[in-house]
Amino acid sequence: MILSVIPYISRFEPFPPVDRALRQFDGLLCAGADLSIERLIDAYSQGIFPWYIDGEPILWWSPDPRQILFVDEFHVSRSLRRRLNNNPFETTYNAAFERVVRACAEPRKDEEGGWLTPEMIEAYIELHRAGHAHSVEAWKDGSLVGGVYGVLIGRSFSAESMFYRVSDASKIALYRLCQRLKTMGVPFIDCQQITPHTTALGARAVPRKEFVALLADLTQQPALEPFA
Repeated sequence: MILSVIPYISRFEPFPPVDRALRQFDGLLCAGADLSIERLIDAYSQGIFPWYIDGEPILWWSPDPRQILFVDEFHVSRSLRRRLNNNPFETTYNAAFERVVRACAEPRKDEEGGWLTPEMIEAYIELHRAGHAHSVEAWKDGSLVGGVYGVLIGRSFSAESMFYRVSDASKIALYRLCQRLKTMGVPFIDCQQITPHTTALGARAVPRKEFVALLADLTQQPALEPFA
């Protein structure tokens, strides 16, 4: 059983060093703790994130390598460029954070989404209220049709999930996010795990050691302007 080979930490114990994460289990580091604002800030500052099934213990992960998308390297395909030129969606920031998170939690045919437990949803909403979690929304004719949300610590942004109800809505929300982060002095988006989708958008894998070193610097620097 996986839980027998990783430490189980209490809500008062620190995380183990990330270099102890299990390679054979995609960077599984430990179990336990809680989803308090303080714990989540500490986790993301170290390159650790929660991911678990409802009813099971909280699991914490730190994969090696790490997939990151530099804001200057977002790949705009020809079809997406046409969509951007036509400007089919209105884009907003933090206008409907809770709706975006709950939309990301809805069941899907692919592997994205569906992993957000009720406890995690409430934790990210609280993190948003504390000013550390943010969303980008895409609207069409007054309806929310796509979005992305994630966690901002200093100048480090970790994307958690995104959704779409109209083709390219989430991609355009992510593109707008890259543009906004660039003005804030945030160099990249942490995509956490390597997937064909993020790779197609320009993300690339970096060694965890390099990623954690970048985090140590970025999380101590305030963003250049508020994420409004």
